[in-house]
Amino acid sequence: MDNIDTVSTDILIIGGGPSGLATSIHLADALKEKGLTHRILLIEKGSSIGSHILSGAVIKADVFESLLPGVDFSEIPLNAKVTSDATVLLSEKGAFKLPFHVPYMNNKGNYTASMSQICRYLAKKAEEKGVEIYTGFSVSEILYKDGKVIGAKTIDTGVDHNGQQLENFQPGTRIEAKLTIFAEGTRGSLTKMLIQKYKLDQNKNCPIFSLGVKELWSVPEGNIKPGEVYHTMGYPLNLKEFGGGFVYGLNDNKVAVGLVVGLDYEDPAFDTHDAFQAWKTNPFISKFLKDGKLVEYGAKTLPEGGWYSIPKLYTDNALIVGDSAGLVAMPALKGVHLAIISGMLAARTAALALSRNDFSESVLSQYESSIKESVIYKDMYPVRNFRQGFENGLITGAIHFGTQLITGGAGFFGKLKTRPDSETTKTLAAFKGKPFSERFKGKLEFDKVLTFDKATDVFYSGVGHDEKQVPHVRFNNPASFDTINIKQYGATEQYFCSSEVYELHTDKNGHQELRIHFENCMHCKTCDIKSPGDGITWSVPNGGNGPDFQNM
Repeated sequence: MDNIDTVSTDILIIGGGPSGLATSIHLADALKEKGLTHRILLIEKGSSIGSHILSGAVIKADVFESLLPGVDFSEIPLNAKVTSDATVLLSEKGAFKLPFHVPYMNNKGNYTASMSQICRYLAKKAEEKGVEIYTGFSVSEILYKDGKVIGAKTIDTGVDHNGQQLENFQPGTRIEAKLTIFAEGTRGSLTKMLIQKYKLDQNKNCPIFSLGVKELWSVPEGNIKPGEVYHTMGYPLNLKEFGGGFVYGLNDNKVAVGLVVGLDYEDPAFDTHDAFQAWKTNPFISKFLKDGKLVEYGAKTLPEGGWYSIPKLYTDNALIVGDSAGLVAMPALKGVHLAIISGMLAARTAALALSRNDFSESVLSQYESSIKESVIYKDMYPVRNFRQGFENGLITGAIHFGTQLITGGAGFFGKLKTRPDSETTKTLAAFKGKPFSERFKGKLEFDKVLTFDKATDVFYSGVGHDEKQVPHVRFNNPASFDTINIKQYGATEQYFCSSEVYELHTDKNGHQELRIHFENCMHCKTCDIKSPGDGITWSVPNGGNGPDFQNM
């Protein structure tokens, strides 16, 4: 302990995404209004702000007027205002544009944007207000005293893959804080620990997720107009798979394309990345990319459990915000504005706690109360049963959705439950559908012009890791992993991973093992969510490791 540095702060924010940055900005403003001076420290694991941030993204941009009062709206690095918006039903080679908007999916007045760029802008605003931001620091441990959170500790570095200390070993730093705010994004590793320790998910639906894969392209002028927005349904998904694609026209002849797939699918060989490549071959999609060049690639999971899956968002000395709290509104698939609002509400609660020097649950409960009176409730409660209604397929889901629309979200069956995504995958023996490779026969030989293999796409993410460190993904039980995940499920990890971290290796004696190439990891955390059986745990690697997104 004597060799470990300790830093003290009033507020510690873990994560430099929209929710963490919004918290820091609004808190700095609130403290200034109260005439208070307190230290706000924000820690981000990416090498820079924005390097680990990915979103579609079409944003409800009016939230920035609340977060940044007095700032010229044109100063915010939004991209194009939505000029046209349509939902398109795809078959393998055909397309039918729906003559109406799917409820909750109208994007009139919204803006396309790069969340990487937005977060860099917000970080500058935060620093101008006195917030201390430190990038390239992974936080791997929550600190406790007398059973309560007192801060967090950064990861030890200079440790090899066997756990042995190297000559450059550096113990992590203890950061002690009066209030710690968890803004880690989807499936935050520390947030997961916090929820488990304090049973913050008691009597809540379990969280469920989707995986989104995205490419940014530079295309010839005229392929698509800035602000031209399309969402697709149908191909390449079947009636048992939830999800859809998107095409967003950006300024400077750029276009963002992606596919988002619910992780509650059954097929153990389903591959979201490869399905996305097949989706691009539909003529309606490929025309936007014709003669273009791939610029950037990334992948991210999204929390889709809805209102009933939101955990208790506070405990003594701690709050949870943004995607870590599961704040995404379905079916609009909108979370950025909710993340920012949650950060602002957390900031107001933090300011109250600081003014009283009281960080107990009784004071911090104000945060959750304020959420129930906010846009977060307004956007999420009416669709509280939406996503879980699709558990048994699109037809049943559509019927559920119809009943919810006429009953204010209640439906005819009351609160619908969710099942963990790790339990929805069928074993090889139990799965009776058409295998993924047969469904897309002839579509999975990638030409590296329109379609790309995972290794090529990963190159365009800028991903990089120190390969000497302890792998940040691990099998929870290696013995059961072999007998369950490999033998029963055919190593489903090799398919669902969007960045080729997992490879099934068979030696000359026929013995199989799943090899981990953690250096490819995109930090989407699908493995932590979807692996069946005892599964896999994802934790943070060394600070600064991972993708290096520029415009995602």
